[in-house]
Amino acid sequence: MRYAIYFAPPADDRLSLTAAHWLGRDAFTGGALAWPEGSVFTPEQQLALTAEPRRYGFHGTLKAPFALAPGRSEAELIAAFDEFAAEIESFVVPEMALQQLGPFFALVAKENCTALHDLAAQAVRRFEPFRAPLSGVDIARRNPERLTQRQREYLAAWGYPYVFEEFLFHLTLTGPVAEEMQDLVRETLEAAFADFIGKPLAVDTVALFAETSRGAPFTVHSLLPLGSASTRKTA
Repeated sequence: MRYAIYFAPPADDRLSLTAAHWLGRDAFTGGALAWPEGSVFTPEQQLALTAEPRRYGFHGTLKAPFALAPGRSEAELIAAFDEFAAEIESFVVPEMALQQLGPFFALVAKENCTALHDLAAQAVRRFEPFRAPLSGVDIARRNPERLTQRQREYLAAWGYPYVFEEFLFHLTLTGPVAEEMQDLVRETLEAAFADFIGKPLAVDTVALFAETSRGAPFTVHSLLPLGSASTRKTA
């Protein structure tokens, strides 16, 4: 079993609902959803475009997936998650943008947001004691030969290469998109997420996601409001 600390809006947030229907899966319930009506893509194309982000659920990574370290329990992790959420103040990303990151598309902060970087850095450090060391297979799947020296160092030290100054907050919407389809995918995403592109994003919740077995879909274990551990929303 693995866990991850992610940003995710509440289940009933318009962004969560829009993203869940685009991905074809609700990470809060684990249930499959119908593709958007009038989609320009066939079900097979939509399935291929969204396969990877659909398994992980709509999210922005703060602490990448990890197995529990020996001697650590889920109860201890949940308690630490409660404390973490209670100690962080909510904030707003001034403007979100649709961006192509290599071959895939994501919603990102249009300008650098210090509060986002601070939140991610705190999550990386705070939950590091709960992370089991990576296996050789885990390291290999990160393709270390393609990483910079600093990223390889972070992978070895923190279990994830994109932390601290290498961190880029992104809400993934597709897997790799073939070059000949990229323009159409961009146009489709611009229309589907028009209500959120160029608009602010409230970061006022954090989520604990769980993967029951390797390769299984991630689901929301619990969602907490930032600044208070008193109101738990459990999937």
